[in-house]
Amino acid sequence: MNALLPPVPVVDIRDGGPLFHARHSVKTARALRDACLDFLPRPARPLVPALDWLSRRSLARSRSPYFSEIREIAALLDCSGVWLLNACYQWGCTALAGEQHGAPWLIRTLDWPFRGLGRHMEVARMCGACGDFFSVTWPGYVGVLTAMAPRRFAACVNQAPMRRRTAHRWLRPYDYAANALSVWTCAGALPPDQLLRRTFEVCDNYDAARRMLEQTPVARPVIYILVGCAARERCVIERTETGSLTRTDETSAANDWLPTRPGWEGRIGADRFLSCSLAEAANQSRARREALAGWRGSFSESRFDWLREPVLNRYTRLAVAMSPAGGILRVAGYDLTGADLPQSATRLCEIETIPQAA
Repeated sequence: MNALLPPVPVVDIRDGGPLFHARHSVKTARALRDACLDFLPRPARPLVPALDWLSRRSLARSRSPYFSEIREIAALLDCSGVWLLNACYQWGCTALAGEQHGAPWLIRTLDWPFRGLGRHMEVARMCGACGDFFSVTWPGYVGVLTAMAPRRFAACVNQAPMRRRTAHRWLRPYDYAANALSVWTCAGALPPDQLLRRTFEVCDNYDAARRMLEQTPVARPVIYILVGCAARERCVIERTETGSLTRTDETSAANDWLPTRPGWEGRIGADRFLSCSLAEAANQSRARREALAGWRGSFSESRFDWLREPVLNRYTRLAVAMSPAGGILRVAGYDLTGADLPQSATRLCEIETIPQAA
């Protein structure tokens, strides 16, 4: 990685949580909000306050334990979009729960269309009843998408396939809106990223984390990838709102069920949302998952040789490798700079930590 690139900030927010994080980085949080909302079509931007209101009502109905945090962050930043961005969902990801020398590793990319996410990403040291954990995150965001708890477990969130009520590619906006409406009217179920944060706070080992992620109702379908510290402690948990299917053999995932199920469609890039056929959508997700599943190199070296096409694509913003057994987290940010594929936007951040003895 180029030494001239900015480092990834590592911030300790164990005492103040995400509110302290936002207060510490107000300028960055507002810049991220602007970058994310700039992705919206111009005619849709005046709708942001209304979408904010709907997102706030949805999070209130979910009885989220982090509702007050978002409320205080929204008041601190004093701009619309905070509720919406804490309720929205990432577009695509690819992840692999692998194993080398008896130690599980979790490697993953996060693929979003928003520019600036890789450049502004930070690692937050957080804590809960069961100890510390490290979350790859952004100022103003309260959920957890990718995190590692040393000597406990590591996990990440992948977006599940889209539930299709129709079959034509041009009707995807209808299905997308109908799915969003069902989330906004759902009561008593946590958003998947907030459930993952809760899991890191209250679960002291892989088995407890797996049970919580399998059994807790969620507000929308999701794919969790989870690894522990011992051999064979790795799985992919495919969740609907109340159902769960866990696989422990083929432990790679992109943005479709394995195998594909009728009535669902693998996620596709935003630039092909209306033009991509159903078969192409399934192939995009499958190609990324199979490419990462076929990686036979080392996870333990301080480079991301596994990050290549199609796992690396124009939407890739983060790459992460985690080993909870060794207390290792490596992360780097990426962004589009005019080339066809994203380029490094940060230096490689490497954290090696062993928890203090009890």
